[in-house]
Amino acid sequence: MESSHSIIEALLRKIKDEMFSSVDLYSFVSPSAYDTAWLAMVPGGNDGRPMFGECLNWVVNNQREGGFWGESDGYGNPTIDCLPATLACMLALKTWGVGSGNLERGLAFIHDNTEKLLAENHGRCPRWFAIVLPAMIELAQKTGLEIVFSDELEEVLTNIFHHRQRILEREELVDKYHYPPLLSYLETLPLWYGIDEEDIVKHLSEDGSMFQSPSATVCAFITTRNRKCMNYLQALVQRFPHGVPSMYPMDEQLIQLIMVDHLQKLGLADHFHKEIENILEHVYSHYMSQEQLPQQSLVPVQIYRDALAFRLLRMHGYHVSPWSFCWFLNHQDILTHMEEDCEYFSSVMYNVYRATDLTFSGEYELQEARSFARKLLKKTLSLGIRGDNVAMFPNFHALIENELDLPWMARLDHLDHRMCIEQLCEINTQWTGKASFYRLSCFHNDVLMQLAVKNYEFRQAIYKSELEELKRWCEDWGLSNMGFGREKTTYCYFAVAVACSFLPHDSEVRMIVAKSGILIIVADDFFDTKGSLNELESLTEAVRRWNGKDLSSHSKTIFAALDNLVSGMAAKHLHQQGNDITGDLQDIWYETFASWLLETKWSKSGYIPSKHEYLDNARISVATQTMVLPASCFLNPGSPECKLKHFQNGSITKLLMVVARLLNDTQSYQKEQEEGKLNFVLLHLKENPKATIEDSISFTKAILDEKRKELLEHALMDDLDDLPKPCKQLHLSCFKVFQMCYNSSNRFDSNTELLHDINRAIYIPLKVQTSKPLKLLPYHARPKKENSKISSTCFDQTYKPRVKPSFIMHRIPPKIRDGCGKVPISLNLKLCFV
Repeated sequence: MESSHSIIEALLRKIKDEMFSSVDLYSFVSPSAYDTAWLAMVPGGNDGRPMFGECLNWVVNNQREGGFWGESDGYGNPTIDCLPATLACMLALKTWGVGSGNLERGLAFIHDNTEKLLAENHGRCPRWFAIVLPAMIELAQKTGLEIVFSDELEEVLTNIFHHRQRILEREELVDKYHYPPLLSYLETLPLWYGIDEEDIVKHLSEDGSMFQSPSATVCAFITTRNRKCMNYLQALVQRFPHGVPSMYPMDEQLIQLIMVDHLQKLGLADHFHKEIENILEHVYSHYMSQEQLPQQSLVPVQIYRDALAFRLLRMHGYHVSPWSFCWFLNHQDILTHMEEDCEYFSSVMYNVYRATDLTFSGEYELQEARSFARKLLKKTLSLGIRGDNVAMFPNFHALIENELDLPWMARLDHLDHRMCIEQLCEINTQWTGKASFYRLSCFHNDVLMQLAVKNYEFRQAIYKSELEELKRWCEDWGLSNMGFGREKTTYCYFAVAVACSFLPHDSEVRMIVAKSGILIIVADDFFDTKGSLNELESLTEAVRRWNGKDLSSHSKTIFAALDNLVSGMAAKHLHQQGNDITGDLQDIWYETFASWLLETKWSKSGYIPSKHEYLDNARISVATQTMVLPASCFLNPGSPECKLKHFQNGSITKLLMVVARLLNDTQSYQKEQEEGKLNFVLLHLKENPKATIEDSISFTKAILDEKRKELLEHALMDDLDDLPKPCKQLHLSCFKVFQMCYNSSNRFDSNTELLHDINRAIYIPLKVQTSKPLKLLPYHARPKKENSKISSTCFDQTYKPRVKPSFIMHRIPPKIRDGCGKVPISLNLKLCFV
């Protein structure tokens, strides 16, 4: 374990030097094969050489092992975005007559995988794909690349071409309903679309780019020879000599936010506390001072950034308004476009949905945003793109399903970290670009992933060791085989350890909470099922006097273990901080035993309290305060001795007690009804004879939902309680454990429901996927079919504009279609480069 800790420390030093020193944030931005290929095709003048030779070199040297260019999934396999990227790179090579081996491997990939990739997408054709792929196929065939498709695939491609035609006929060059606008796809628009230099120049940005798109700016430069375009491209290549990104410039604060989010998802945030706080402080000072207004072409990016900033800032205690990202709800045109193109916005809506996890009381705009995001995410998943049959990032869809099926408040962080490590690919997927997903390249950093794996394994080793120690303690004090009730040593430790992920210095806190939980379960079961009224009264009186000399049997065992726990805590606190908290600890435990005794007397006498009287006692008997408040004394900083009793009546502690009880009661009412026990759901039903059990459950859940939001606000916001932040985080962790156990069933009382999660959290080693590049047949080994190219009856190739013998593109004619209604070819780059 010591060697693992040393390895983790060494990896941390290395990563901090790489990620958080004074490095250029753009060094984390992944290069785009598609856009780099377009820059590689720009000629340098009359010398017959490319203007950006370094881009051409990048294309030659960055073909994947499987023969494709572009991003792969986390296992090294291509996705549909690799099809246009690979065709663009092959065009660049063909333009300059280089890389014959690359071309052969690229053709083999296209022939062997196009049908498979399109079939995996279940016929779905995202807008960006329908615009880009046909243009790349047309240009490839026009430049002499012998692309061969089967008859079955030709039909699929015909549908994609028709989809493009519908898009081009329906949309304006730049309108408020489509993001990014058609003009940002300038390099792919067919000649008949009717774009002239005036259209292009009018929409150039101040920096000379066409909607921040390198590939579109290449075409804008070819068309207009605009000097600002040239300056933009030159600056771009100077900044990114090893492959240009899909978008430039990018929001540097967004890059930082994504880095923070990534570290949290991998379970590494505790190691980068200072760095994360510095980033969020900087983001907060700038982010909240800027007016949040939608910009037409960047709406997806802006919503993504705003939602991510809201989540991270609120999670770290900053006061941020929901309208900082819910502004899109006031723009019906944006909402309409999102619904029409939900796949394009899937990663955006995923982050909106995650942001709404942190809803406080009265924030109805967040509830509206959550409902809208959930609707769109479910629609995305329903479009035949499920499980392993997802062409674009299957594990990203698995993350969406996990998010929708199980709320964040009911998930334990440690298991979330495992999922993200094992499905390493899609957690760094950002938003859909023109021909790919935007990503940050540092997320493929082997060192970062190595750290995440080592960190998780280190936690597992500690958890196994602590659990064995806990089992020995239970055996030593006779709690393992009481002969009645529930034996929940492993369950208790699992819930505590996985929820309270402070490492390594808070091992003591975990053990205190786990031992307290075990004692609570044993004692509660003794009161419920085994002890006689005399025994229970004697035990409760012994706890009040803190003297168990007259006890026997189970009562004696319970008190002895309790005395060992309390005296051990008091001795440690006295040694560490010089304060004796024995009396406060004993008082908290006595109050808990007294509440159990009262419930027993009610049950045995047949007394039925009002639901409010019941809840006043039941929030104590659930014993969350008995677990978290004593443990809080050992956090750094912890709750001061003189205020331990005061904190018992604090807002966040009271809220935790209430929500834990109501969560338990919503899932255990059937069992308790059969056993003749009291329950809030059943008491409300008794007080409202006309109500149904469903009405009573709904009433209880409505109270629970409101209290949950209040608890979350108290846990995250520093100015609502005088408890130190680590103590409030412990309260939140305890609540998440109860939410996990009682979210949709009573998992805690089941002997099997938690076993899988326990094994994954503590025992089963990580299963980190490795790359599995496709093994392709050599191109010459593939049989060629007769008449297997895309038919000219589908894509008319008779329209050939006259091109001036110069680099300047001629004025493109107005939008037309030929008399047969066929779609002419796209711009022939090679002719333009004469």
